[in-house]
Amino acid sequence: MSRKLMSRKLSRRTLLAGTAAGAAVALGRFPAPAIAQAAPFKLGLLTVKTGPLAQGGIQMEQGVLTYLKEKDYTMGGRKVDFVSADTGGNPAGTKTKAQELIERDKVDVILGPLAAFELLAINDYIREQKMPTLSLAAADDLTQRRANPFLLRASATSSQAMQPMGHYAATELKLKRVVTVSEDFAFGYEQMGGFQAAFQKDGGCVVNKLWPPLVTPDYTPYVAQISDCDGVCQGFAGSNPLRFMKAYASAGLKYPVVTGETGGDDALLKSFGDEAVGLVSCCPYTLDLDTDGNKRFVDGMLKNYDTVPGFYSAGLYVNCQVVDAGLKAAGGNAGDKDKLMAALRAVTLTDTPRGPIKFDHLGNIVGNFYVRRIETSGAKYGLKLWNKTIKTYENVSQFWTWPEAEFLAHPVYSRDYPPLTKC
Repeated sequence: MSRKLMSRKLSRRTLLAGTAAGAAVALGRFPAPAIAQAAPFKLGLLTVKTGPLAQGGIQMEQGVLTYLKEKDYTMGGRKVDFVSADTGGNPAGTKTKAQELIERDKVDVILGPLAAFELLAINDYIREQKMPTLSLAAADDLTQRRANPFLLRASATSSQAMQPMGHYAATELKLKRVVTVSEDFAFGYEQMGGFQAAFQKDGGCVVNKLWPPLVTPDYTPYVAQISDCDGVCQGFAGSNPLRFMKAYASAGLKYPVVTGETGGDDALLKSFGDEAVGLVSCCPYTLDLDTDGNKRFVDGMLKNYDTVPGFYSAGLYVNCQVVDAGLKAAGGNAGDKDKLMAALRAVTLTDTPRGPIKFDHLGNIVGNFYVRRIETSGAKYGLKLWNKTIKTYENVSQFWTWPEAEFLAHPVYSRDYPPLTKC
């Protein structure tokens, strides 16, 4: 019997026992809330298990299950009934699965989805349903100009890692002219927009922006367009960074490459080859963070799945920590969605795999971001390559160093904003 089915059966037996006990003492000293808490807390996950984003989606589920196993399937003093749904990595599938989780499975909280375009597809629905949702998806504007009171992001906006990466590329790598290349969808636009804005703020210039489709069989035609620069910024996600870096190396290009939270993900280290050596990334999670919280998380992932974790699994593990802390602060009561959201937004944690975190007034995380370089030395866990942290940016907000009002006065980052300017 699977652990999920066993958890459901145990939860139902607990519910029946609690109901019987409540009936026996209905006129006694048992308060009604104690009876309600005998029901399982229902936790739903929207993830991707098929297609080019499946590499990250599978890790998302593993991050949740690692936390639940560590806590014996308990959050906020309540047993957890966990339901995982595969969106297929498309907006229509995400909307259908969100409806199933809310209307059929009656979940109390949703974790996920993965992609920005998936979150955009369900944003209005989760607002209407008043469904507390802790998203990995990074759609910037949903914690900015169109903030959703039932959305909390404990990962990062699409641009949040790329803004310090742009600063680092200009001020410490001393790059002047960069070509950007990323998938032709919302996450790619917002990543490259954040990089370009910060890079140009510190004196750099983006000379060209390339947009391969999400499902691209061969990156060679795009690599062939990279020229007249001294660096490249790639923003690929899922397994696509592997194929891009191989195509880049095969073309014989030697410009240094920088990337954000997905393009150099730690979970890809086992699959990268020499073509990735020297790749510099900026990420809210790093495998080499030497803290008790990260060691506990990594040990759990190795024990449960014999796999090295990356950003996707760490992000969902942290989301679970937030849900656990918020539910506990709410006295285990998930029925009042407004009060539960208030408790979740007030969570501050110090011992997470990514370090200390808190949330801004719009529901987006403020935390550390790590600049790493892939090297051949220092590797652990049987890996041949290793992301070595070379700089830590602390307390990074979604607005980077801009005043909030100034940042929000600009359009949301898009395919054409910021525009290319003559260098």
